[in-house]
Amino acid sequence: MSLTEEELKMQITGDSSGTDSGDDVDEDVAEQAVIAPELKRLSRQTGEGSQELRPLQEIVIAGGPWPELEGDGQTMIINMGPQHPSTHGVLRMMMELDGETVVRAKPVIGYLHTGMEKTGEELTYVQGATNVTRMDYVSPLSNELVFATAVEQLLDVELPERAIWMRMMLVELNRISSHLLFQATNGMDMGAVNMMLYGWREREEVLRVLEIITGLRMNHNFIRPGGLAADLPDGWQEAVLGVCEQVEAGIADYDKLLTENPIWQSRTVGVGVITTEQCMALSITGPVLRSTGFPWDLRKTQPYLAYDQVDFDVIYTDNGDCYDRYRIRLFEVLESVKIVRQCVAKMPGGDYRVQDKKITPPPRARIDESMEALIHHFKLFTEGFRVPPGETYARVESPRGEIGCYLVSDGTGKPVRMHVRGPSFYNLQAISPMMEGRMVADAVAIISTCDPIMGEVDR
Repeated sequence: MSLTEEELKMQITGDSSGTDSGDDVDEDVAEQAVIAPELKRLSRQTGEGSQELRPLQEIVIAGGPWPELEGDGQTMIINMGPQHPSTHGVLRMMMELDGETVVRAKPVIGYLHTGMEKTGEELTYVQGATNVTRMDYVSPLSNELVFATAVEQLLDVELPERAIWMRMMLVELNRISSHLLFQATNGMDMGAVNMMLYGWREREEVLRVLEIITGLRMNHNFIRPGGLAADLPDGWQEAVLGVCEQVEAGIADYDKLLTENPIWQSRTVGVGVITTEQCMALSITGPVLRSTGFPWDLRKTQPYLAYDQVDFDVIYTDNGDCYDRYRIRLFEVLESVKIVRQCVAKMPGGDYRVQDKKITPPPRARIDESMEALIHHFKLFTEGFRVPPGETYARVESPRGEIGCYLVSDGTGKPVRMHVRGPSFYNLQAISPMMEGRMVADAVAIISTCDPIMGEVDR
């Protein structure tokens, strides 16, 4: 148990009554030797993680009398979260404050504890999509796409054209829904509560279309190694084109409501500035990087699927602040709408998955007719398929930046090692340089425009 200041003095002087003990011990030296280190230790006990984020000026005690601390240059450490609504209860921000100015900020993660990478090493490649789809739960189809792409690279299979275009249309619809959720929650975080209503309005319509196609609103498990779980249903063209018109109308409303709003601009313009050099040093990608004037988008720079066959622009700005990150995501929605419309117009016919019996289950109708088909289906979903030994890395552009999947196979039905590069994990590092020198009130705006999804951070 820690000793108080008086108890420490009594032990040094050997006097419980306050009179001289008669010892030849120099009391001043003793106090400096014992009391000062103990009090200094007590002064540092500011909670978990404090050993890594201490005030810039520490209390130095070198014998009494101990002066009262002045306010000049002194700092204090506070915690924002992990209960704060803008971080969904799973991100803790430790901030060192000088008054209301943030001197330093440190994001503390680990409150979600999903363990999806290790879980993925215990699941077959067939079961893997059900696991990774839950990482970035706002953009699950991007997770499924990068995992399926990595498995297909190990299998060395070539997808049918219809599967490629279906995947591209689905991930762009998912990008739209993700950015709409950002617009809704970003507005709510900074007091524009009506944006929550408007953003949710259009997002619901996009999720309804995804439900028509995949059967689920989120965590779809629809993009699988070898293709997709099912073909497009009847009437999908009308549903997709209809939601594109609704989204465009909604984006026009958001633009009128916020872009020229003086209150919105005062909360975002010049707030949370980051440079291209800082982004490159911290491996930050996505809209955060593009807001600094660096137009890096994997869909253009390293095309995959059929992105080299569609017309769209990479949206980027130069200021690197919260306002630019809002505008980039706003106009990226319109570019995704453009891509989706081209997918509808150019959607080829044919198979929606590889016709390889080793990795593709038999059609549902065959299971009722053939015992061999039933056995094949059973073994495929219980034991999975074997993947040739090797290692690979696949990456795609998710709504938050580059998401990558590293897989190592030993020739069995389960990966030996699975590691996912979640963009939110890297983008969270941007919060520290963005917050330095800003006010506490800017913290929520900065965190919100980084758009972190903690499910892919605590993998």
